[in-house]
Amino acid sequence: MASLIRHLVSNYNEVLENVKDPLVDTWPLMGSPGPMLCIVGTYLIFVLKAGPKMMEKRPAFQLNTVMILYNAFQVLFSIWLTSLALEVDIRQLFSSHGCNNVNHLPPSPQKKNLQSALSRGAWWYFFAKIIELLDTVFFVLRKKQNQVTFLHVYHHTVTAVFSWCYLKLLPGEQGVVVGFLNSMVHIIMYSYYFIAALGSKYRKYLWWKKYMTWIQLLQFGIMLFYLILTLALDCRMPKALTYFFVTNVVIFIYLFSDFYRKAYKTKTA
Repeated sequence: MASLIRHLVSNYNEVLENVKDPLVDTWPLMGSPGPMLCIVGTYLIFVLKAGPKMMEKRPAFQLNTVMILYNAFQVLFSIWLTSLALEVDIRQLFSSHGCNNVNHLPPSPQKKNLQSALSRGAWWYFFAKIIELLDTVFFVLRKKQNQVTFLHVYHHTVTAVFSWCYLKLLPGEQGVVVGFLNSMVHIIMYSYYFIAALGSKYRKYLWWKKYMTWIQLLQFGIMLFYLILTLALDCRMPKALTYFFVTNVVIFIYLFSDFYRKAYKTKTA
């Protein structure tokens, strides 16, 4: 019990020690959690209650042009986010952060530059998660409420809230790998939605729909392996952040596996 308490106190202190960067506070939506929580709260009220009620006696909105432009933007934006992650030498995430080294060195100028780059990239990643809330809004406006599932809403809500918390409270180098993998998957996912938005004559190019879930599960599997590796190597990264990542990755693996089973396995049974 004593070791558990020490462990919890250590992780709590990690959070306090990382609330240091005053520059982040000056960035849009980062001064306090209020604006972010208002956006997410409005999102939840609209997609779960107000939106369906508003659309109950209305015809579905035809948003073909909007969907084409939106998905094209998301593809390009995801490519750009991926390029930001590629600018970081992944070897730095191990060699410069004391993995398997109890003689931790004080922060170097290289680490400070890396952290600054991570913070800037993390803000754009957070911005992407806010923009992605429109996915569900479009479902509601197009009267596709069957696609507003627990998995969909939970995924969008958690990623938006946690992306803010990550940047504001506990930034860590683990975010590079997680953000890179997620942005790669989103290039594929929004490419699919872009093709689908072009119209029925392009449906013959969408035979790979069910494989998107495989790709998402593979993404989570790689994330889990990486996060466990940082713990096994005792890398000097915020362990509280790693534990939170691991918890959510496990939840996502369960939810996406359950979705795949219900959407595809049940149909073929």
